[in-house]
Amino acid sequence: MTFKEEINRRRTFGIISHPDAGKTTLTEKLLLFGGAIQEAGAVKSNKIKKGATSDFMEIERQRGISVATSVLAFEYNGIKINILDTPGHKDFAEDTFRTLTAVDSVIVVIDVAKGVEEQTEKLVEVCRMRNIPMIVFINKMDREGKDAFDLLDEIEQKLGLKVVPLSFPIGMGYDFKGIYNIWEKNINLFSGDSRKDIEETIEVNDLASSELDTLVGDVAAETLREEIELVDGIYPQFNKDDYLSGQLQPVFFGSALNNFGVRELLDCFVNIAPKPRPKNSEERLVLPDEDKFSGFVFKIHANMDPNHRNRLAFIKIVSGEFKRNTPYLHVRHNKKLKFSSPNAFFAEKKEIVDVSYPGDIVGLQDTGNFKIGDTLTEGEVLNYKGIPSFSPEHFRYINNADPLKSKQLYKGIDQLMDEGVAQLFTLELNGRKVIGTVGALQYEVIQYRLEHEYGAKCTYENLNVHKACWVEADDIKSEEYKEFLRVKQRFLAKDKHGQLVFLADSAFSLQMTQQKYPNIIFHFTSEYN
Repeated sequence: MTFKEEINRRRTFGIISHPDAGKTTLTEKLLLFGGAIQEAGAVKSNKIKKGATSDFMEIERQRGISVATSVLAFEYNGIKINILDTPGHKDFAEDTFRTLTAVDSVIVVIDVAKGVEEQTEKLVEVCRMRNIPMIVFINKMDREGKDAFDLLDEIEQKLGLKVVPLSFPIGMGYDFKGIYNIWEKNINLFSGDSRKDIEETIEVNDLASSELDTLVGDVAAETLREEIELVDGIYPQFNKDDYLSGQLQPVFFGSALNNFGVRELLDCFVNIAPKPRPKNSEERLVLPDEDKFSGFVFKIHANMDPNHRNRLAFIKIVSGEFKRNTPYLHVRHNKKLKFSSPNAFFAEKKEIVDVSYPGDIVGLQDTGNFKIGDTLTEGEVLNYKGIPSFSPEHFRYINNADPLKSKQLYKGIDQLMDEGVAQLFTLELNGRKVIGTVGALQYEVIQYRLEHEYGAKCTYENLNVHKACWVEADDIKSEEYKEFLRVKQRFLAKDKHGQLVFLADSAFSLQMTQQKYPNIIFHFTSEYN
């Protein structure tokens, strides 16, 4: 295959939703169609001994939630699909925001009973800001939930989307008969037998035919005819260009747990989803089909294999071919690095790849060279934009609970902070370590991973901080800046990269400080420099 053909057959997307809407289950079922796994495991059910393939951290298995973004790849009908399964829990939203910088399109999963939830609103807003094409999948149709039209209204109003249904449910919950696929004009009957991997579809070209009554019964058939007529009347025709520019969102219905309606989603996705897209760097717009390789780090994961203290940097390839054992420029360090075993993923299983193309995600063994947002190129100085660290909302002192293990503790904290799980601040006054996170659940994850992966124990102490602000001063020799450093000494810390941070103890004190020192700028994300 030529380089251009390789690019054209790649689709890289993320799955986003509120926790529990069935995102990880949907990922599993997509893999099942790709022939990548033989039997899918549900996240919650204890009866199924096999856990979900994409949840590979012990804490995820215990709690039944995903806390890290996992990367999965499979082939389907000649198309190479890369899925980034993101955590839905809001405490891990930062990881999800970063992942959205590496995808070309998104599938939004919505629970039929709960409708649009708060976390989904935030994530969809980020996608809309970046005009990322979205497909909506309304899940759990085999349970009682909201009326299909009410749900479509809610999606339009709460998420600000313009939807067009490409499949439509026949009944719901106990009366759920199946799905009419508007996109392909056929009906998929629901048997409720989750052992059947793939349901059979029956072609129905004409909804008026009596064949429909025979398939689903008179009442359901009549209702479906009326509903499809309404759909035709209310919603616009599907237009691929509008979808690709983020102006129109196709909607599919189904039940991921029962593997129902997933094939329709996948077949349509493969057809319409965007190929790898150009990406903006600070210097210029980079196109996927350029000869020269470039890519950026959007995620770092320590201990993919707890038996070996290894770190993997996940790189999204933006342009050119990434080849094994070829030296590439690490732009921030201005030095050449080469990688003898770049990995492609299938959850925790990895394979070494010789060549990867734009759209692919590659894992590189990292000994501490990378941080999130770093760029690799063939020599050109490029810096890809848009991967911020947010100002944390929770702050705690971290204390060493086992003095004999302090080396392990500091190494563990260091590596987990590189992953972007949380941020580490060191107080200027006494050198105490403070961990700041976006959500409280992260403290448990850090404590658990320090103990199980690094053999170190820690305790926490609350710290009253309202916001962490990165400090920027034009003139560090000015009297104003010197006075700020002296007066606010107790509230100053350095972040991991040595940038000065002001830890304001209340909204009021932050406001007073801003008024008192007008020439000092306080930033709420670290990506100002």
